[in-house]
Amino acid sequence: MIDPRETRPGTRVIHAGQRPEPTTGAVMPPIFLSSTYAQDSPGVHKGFEYTRSHNPTRYALERLVALLEGSTIPEEADPSRGGFAFSSGMAAIATVLDLLDHGARVVTGDDLYGGSHRLLRRVRERSQGLRITAVDMTDEQRFEDAMTADTALVWLETPTNPLLKVFDLEAIVRIARAKNPGVIVGCDNTFATPINQRPLEHGCDLVMHSATKYLNGHSDCVAGLLVARTQELAERIRFVQNSAGPVCSPFDSYMVLRGVKTLDVRMQRHNESAMRIAKWLESRKDVDRVVYPGLPSHPRHEVARRQMSGFGGMITIFLGGGLEHSRTMLERVRIFALAESLGGVESLIEHPAIMTHASVPPAQRAELGIADNLVRLSVGIEDPEDLIADLEQALA
Repeated sequence: MIDPRETRPGTRVIHAGQRPEPTTGAVMPPIFLSSTYAQDSPGVHKGFEYTRSHNPTRYALERLVALLEGSTIPEEADPSRGGFAFSSGMAAIATVLDLLDHGARVVTGDDLYGGSHRLLRRVRERSQGLRITAVDMTDEQRFEDAMTADTALVWLETPTNPLLKVFDLEAIVRIARAKNPGVIVGCDNTFATPINQRPLEHGCDLVMHSATKYLNGHSDCVAGLLVARTQELAERIRFVQNSAGPVCSPFDSYMVLRGVKTLDVRMQRHNESAMRIAKWLESRKDVDRVVYPGLPSHPRHEVARRQMSGFGGMITIFLGGGLEHSRTMLERVRIFALAESLGGVESLIEHPAIMTHASVPPAQRAELGIADNLVRLSVGIEDPEDLIADLEQALA
């Protein structure tokens, strides 16, 4: 097996954490559907007992993404090198919350995916007694003021969904550790992917992905991933994952594993096309504002340049006019599909206030700036000239 430390991301997505299947020499890790495994003697086995606990296909995916995110945990210490695959991104976040004691303090970014907000505020505040403080982490003084010596978890996205805020990961880790050296700092890296950003390298303890999005990349699978920075944290996650059982199925593991093979080339196209379209949108008089981390107009552009190698395929725009104008534009697109989710090879467009973030209370949406004229684009890998033409006729 190739040593991933000797290769670049474009090679790692193909080979990292994988080896030819020993019995047949199959190059692609097979789908192991068996639920149980024969043992030579009670407790004596080949590393696999029961698929909820161990599965070769899932391990291959977990090792691959762990190595893409920069995990240094050796395989001899952990069979998945600190990577964990789940049935969905929300199952991955729920497992992180299961690491916390009842009543634990949590500090989150103020702009979170609607499903994350719903899990935290409408489920775990009630069932787990979590004490949650949401803060705009672009204001590092406000974040420092929100931190306490007993804060157990800091949870953030960068860039955020849907406002594309960019947080300084090294500053957040430094501030958090100064208040509580034992705090867990977790980052949802779904929008950036490990091709554009690797939070572990900036000091974060956990990285999370909705693998449904860019990692799988083809809108045909639902899955989630976590990568831990330390072996101790990986052991805690493995215990919770095995106990609660929200594991990714062998088939879905295979689907994501296959999708990741093209992640590097797909992200190059997403990055290039989104930058081109964002610049074009910024020139339009019927678009009030364009938010894209790669544009100099983005308020945290310099932070993004420092911690990201590419700016991704997500663009947020604020249209001139209100809800009806936005609705008309969304109904007129032909190549962009009006649909939730993101990160696939096909371009998608959606209205967060009605769709992905409808579970966020209206007053909070208004406070955050998730307005009725906000439209979110997921730029796919189609020809960017065709995408621009589609947007132009829809805006007309």
